[in-house]
Amino acid sequence: MRIGVIASIAHRTPPRDYGPWEQVASTLTEGLVARGHDVTLFATGDSITSAHLHAEAPTGYEEDSGVDAQVYSGLHVAAAFERAGEFDVLSNQFDFLPLTYSRLVATPVVTTIHGFSSDRILPVYRAYDDVARYVAISDADRHPDLTYEATIHHGIDLAGFTFRPEPGSYLLFLGRIHPDKGAHRAIEVARQAGLPLVLAGIVADEAYFREQVQPHLGRNGVTYLGPVGPARRDTLLGGALALVHLISFAEPFGLSVVEALATGTPVIAHPLGSLPEIVRHGRTGFLVDDVPAAVAAANVVAGLRRRDCRDDVEERFTAHRMVADYADLFARVVAAAPYEPSRSSSAGRSTKANRIDESLTPYGSNSWSP
Repeated sequence: MRIGVIASIAHRTPPRDYGPWEQVASTLTEGLVARGHDVTLFATGDSITSAHLHAEAPTGYEEDSGVDAQVYSGLHVAAAFERAGEFDVLSNQFDFLPLTYSRLVATPVVTTIHGFSSDRILPVYRAYDDVARYVAISDADRHPDLTYEATIHHGIDLAGFTFRPEPGSYLLFLGRIHPDKGAHRAIEVARQAGLPLVLAGIVADEAYFREQVQPHLGRNGVTYLGPVGPARRDTLLGGALALVHLISFAEPFGLSVVEALATGTPVIAHPLGSLPEIVRHGRTGFLVDDVPAAVAAANVVAGLRRRDCRDDVEERFTAHRMVADYADLFARVVAAAPYEPSRSSSAGRSTKANRIDESLTPYGSNSWSP
């Protein structure tokens, strides 16, 4: 199958440190190539891939101030759709902008929705619901106004994560330093539990970092390492007693949570968004409602079997499983009746009910409860 993968151009694909969307696009691309598909990756010029690479932006706009995000996003998406006739399917990992081109080409576009940054972007998704093929990354992130082809949980390459059977001695926070991610709550949990805390990730909110994180650094065993690359991340995750993930929003998918579990490190998290789909309460971590409950969990988390954490990832969250799910979905979409492109917003619309067999949804429902 000839597949075009449209990655985000905020960062390189795969990312050097932070860049979950780019990481998923890379994992999918490399997996599809390994399965024998002819894949073209639309990404930044410094991206690393075994697929054919098409680049308009030389580097990521979050990494190079000379790269204008709007200008290069326009060039990036236009390039993919100007070449649409070369592909059997386009995999959109670039948010909503490619949807605005989708009625102009006959090539089906499968759009992975990596969460909704704001309700303000929903009108675009609603406007193209009749022709779009939407993939949710968790059941929790499905929007009631939209029609989905499948829920496909992210998967990771286990070769990049070393299983460590013995628990470490510190708590770990890994993610953007932003109020939503809860670094300040992780600091409070560590203080009350009497455990050292390591924080790692990009500073996404300077005022928050300055006021609620920085004053604690160097006190009570709190350390901040900044962004970390893959090798350092593997070491940090595997060496931790637990990952503290006390988010305050409905997170579409916790990629760092799965990465922690892959090293054998259990997770202490709020039961928001996708977290009940990822963490098995009492087995691979604890789902807690507040800081006191998180402190209590930190005091007993060493009693969990770290092998159970790794086994759960091997069963449910591998790159092999994710790529297989996408490959199956692409095959079904390509086999469906062709869409006739039109510049009219109402002409040529297809009926999604005729294209979807919900029984084929890989993760249409959950059989466990946390």
